[in-house]
Amino acid sequence: MKKIALAIWKNRISPVFDASRTILVLTLENETIIGRQMEMFANDNPVHKLKRLSELAVDTVICGAISRELAQMLSARGINTLSFVTGGVEEVLAAHLAGGLPNLRFSMPGCGGRCTGRKARRRS
Repeated sequence: MKKIALAIWKNRISPVFDASRTILVLTLENETIIGRQMEMFANDNPVHKLKRLSELAVDTVICGAISRELAQMLSARGINTLSFVTGGVEEVLAAHLAGGLPNLRFSMPGCGGRCTGRKARRRS
């Protein structure tokens, strides 16, 4: 089993993870969603977010922009980050489950495939 957290704001991927307070946590088994829960961060403190993601046993975070500091903290805890992603939550989730992230279609404006924070090369 693995868990994915999507930072959300108004049914879209939140544009800035550091300021995001809401995540959708999905539990997957063989790439099939077997659990779905909404979680709220109590504040914007990066240490608080890291602690809560660890408590939830999240493996991967899908988000918009993220500070280098927070991305490094997540990586140090073994949490993968797919950052600089934009789009509707369900659309992005479907693309991820189909192996379609990273993808230029879901890249933040101005990113053009060159943004940092990605673990893999973008597919067009």
